[in-house]
Amino acid sequence: MAAMGKPEQMEVLSQDAITGEGLSCSAAEIKPDSHCGEIVGSQVQLPEVWDKIETFFIGYTPLCPMRDAAQAACVSHAFLRSWRCYPNLIISIDSLCINEYGSRYDELTMDFITRVEHIMQNHSGMGVKEFRLQSYPCSTIDPSYLDHWIQVAMTPGIKEFELSLFEISDIKYSFPCSLLSSERGSSIQSLMLSGCSIHSIAQVGCMSSLTNLVLYSVDISGEQLLHFLSNSCALEKISLSNCNTIICLKIPCQLQKLNILSVLDCQMLEMIDSNVSNLSTFFCTGRQIHISLGHAFQVKEIRFSCHYSSNALYYAITKLPFIAPNLQTLFLSTSDETINTPMTLGKFLQLKYLEITLCATNFSPDYDFSSLVSFLDACPTLETLIIRIGLPTIRHDSILEDPDGDSSQLQCLSECYHDNLKNVMITGFCSAKSMVELTIHIMQKARSLDCLTLDTTRGHDRRFANIDRCWPLDEEALVEAGKARVAIERYIEERVPPSVNLKIVEPCSKCTYR
Repeated sequence: MAAMGKPEQMEVLSQDAITGEGLSCSAAEIKPDSHCGEIVGSQVQLPEVWDKIETFFIGYTPLCPMRDAAQAACVSHAFLRSWRCYPNLIISIDSLCINEYGSRYDELTMDFITRVEHIMQNHSGMGVKEFRLQSYPCSTIDPSYLDHWIQVAMTPGIKEFELSLFEISDIKYSFPCSLLSSERGSSIQSLMLSGCSIHSIAQVGCMSSLTNLVLYSVDISGEQLLHFLSNSCALEKISLSNCNTIICLKIPCQLQKLNILSVLDCQMLEMIDSNVSNLSTFFCTGRQIHISLGHAFQVKEIRFSCHYSSNALYYAITKLPFIAPNLQTLFLSTSDETINTPMTLGKFLQLKYLEITLCATNFSPDYDFSSLVSFLDACPTLETLIIRIGLPTIRHDSILEDPDGDSSQLQCLSECYHDNLKNVMITGFCSAKSMVELTIHIMQKARSLDCLTLDTTRGHDRRFANIDRCWPLDEEALVEAGKARVAIERYIEERVPPSVNLKIVEPCSKCTYR
């Protein structure tokens, strides 16, 4: 660790230490002309106008990007004093202008450590409002450096704190919870930790101002997290991602302001038990687990994605109506449905927007798309339905190859009408008989339908507009898109009511692999 310089040595910062550009700048190098200053010996005496300019820029320095503020500190003693209290420390290889691809890994890491040391040593630790440290791609930073940097930054009055560590080993940096005591932690409004572990949770004080908590790849037990949450009663948003040591997640009833809960890919998680009354948005990805949202009458939006176990749609339609009865928006994503979606007694009585994504990684080719009518029957107020087939491929149940494919013999799926349904879009539309039956059912039973979009690509509405590219289709998908277009012409177009705007999207030259 570099030694702290003497005050007279620190009055002029090395720009090389901040920007790495190999330059240095000091007040003695500024060449004033005869109208704005007089040179007496080797000293520069500036008139009152310079003092006013300097005062202006000192007030402006806290609003500058960190690199500009550091360069300003090289100009004068007053700027240096301003830099020592600079409020927003955003530290990454980008903000330090380190060329990620121009050095060996050990040189890159040492360069990163050296520059951050210069910054933190020359900062007083006073007045920090925002601290963000992102170590990627450096993964072998000695914990003593991290301890020092965090101690300098974590001072009373700090509002936003982020520590994002890039760890490739099983041993993670142990975050010093003692720095989250009541004196230091009470002012923090946003806390984001990534790639570390939390153990001494009893040292954490009352986080009375904390409204946003983000934990990514953090080793913490369910009991420790419960203790932390119980001391953070102002929380409005909690996001947990890849926290694989949590088995049971309990949200205490003290969090009456919590309205967003996101739990993503916590692989060991078995149960979520929430007792808050104002939760409005819930995101969950991973395995099927036991979910209890208590009296979740305020939950209006759920995003549920299950890619580690099968039959997420079955789980959703049989469980979610009772978990969140007042849902208005629902996103579902599944990659493996071994059974068809059943009819259910539960109803989504207020659901207005439903989006279902069927990712075809392990998706059964025998899945009956027409069974999705169960969701329509369970959602009497539904206005918008979007069905996405993630990776279209050749269907072996194509209606074009069905000897009983006469349109007059297509089965009636349900007697229910869907009078609030106005917009329907199916991306990855295919020639499967069950898909054609579902589409015909919608046209017949949705008497308020305004727009029906049948997209034979992977989703024209989500193409890469910035680079003018579409989601690519392989050869099989292109063949199936052609068959789907024939199925639309033969079985659907003639049945479209006059009041319905039918939109058909076909592959273009930007949809193919190159």
